[in-house]
Amino acid sequence: MSYDLGAVVPLGTTVRDSAGALANAGDMTLIITLPDQSTLTVPSVTPASTGTYAYDYPAVQAGRHAVRWVATGVNAGAYADVFDVRPAAPPMLFSLAAAKAKLDIPATSTSADEELREFIEATTQCVEFFVGPVVQRTVQQVVPGGRAALVLHTTPVLAVTAVVPLLAGQSAIDTAGLDIDPSTGIVRQTSGACFPCGDYRTTYTAGRSAVPPNVSLAAKLILQHLWRTNYGAARGLAGVGGGEDFAVTEPIPGLGYAIPNRALQLLQGDSQPGGFA
Repeated sequence: MSYDLGAVVPLGTTVRDSAGALANAGDMTLIITLPDQSTLTVPSVTPASTGTYAYDYPAVQAGRHAVRWVATGVNAGAYADVFDVRPAAPPMLFSLAAAKAKLDIPATSTSADEELREFIEATTQCVEFFVGPVVQRTVQQVVPGGRAALVLHTTPVLAVTAVVPLLAGQSAIDTAGLDIDPSTGIVRQTSGACFPCGDYRTTYTAGRSAVPPNVSLAAKLILQHLWRTNYGAARGLAGVGGGEDFAVTEPIPGLGYAIPNRALQLLQGDSQPGGFA
């Protein structure tokens, strides 16, 4: 499971003696490698009970974390694990409440909430494979100057917030004088001038200001389709959204059998090159 940025991540391990019984180590050290490859070392962790060690770590970075427990002295050993931390604003096409409503999960039932949030994020990525960014996000891209237009690769483009020259001596670009074609990502200067030579790090916002209803419905159908994997042999039953469309007979390039045909048909009008056509 993934944890939210700022949440407390409960970490733990156990130590056993040669007979398999819980037993304390001579000393226990915890090493956490953060996504930026910096490390946090917690020396001499005290056992919470015989052979059981725990540490509550407040997450300060989004991304993959590596955990290593190292026991030395008596009952020496080591244990490695990983955990993920979501960004502050994870890409989610719809809310947890909307997902539970689609799956007929009572709002008062919370046992599957964390797993369901992961499914929502995976569903969002599947949809955006076909239609491009829907959830708004900040993108940075290095683009070459010396031409009449800059071309941004992540569309739709909502706004360009900075165009910063990479080398000393390059001319700065005033974003107030830019014209942006949201659908193509083509950026021109309203003065008609060419962009000066040199590379520029361009920061912009991509995504959509509103989610089209066909995209929202397609995403919920994909969620329902994926969620049925939790039902084992019963996943094709109509009561959990099953039926003939569960047996996708043609794999979709890049996604195998994860996407039902009815969702693809809903997304077709918003599809981008490289996705469904």
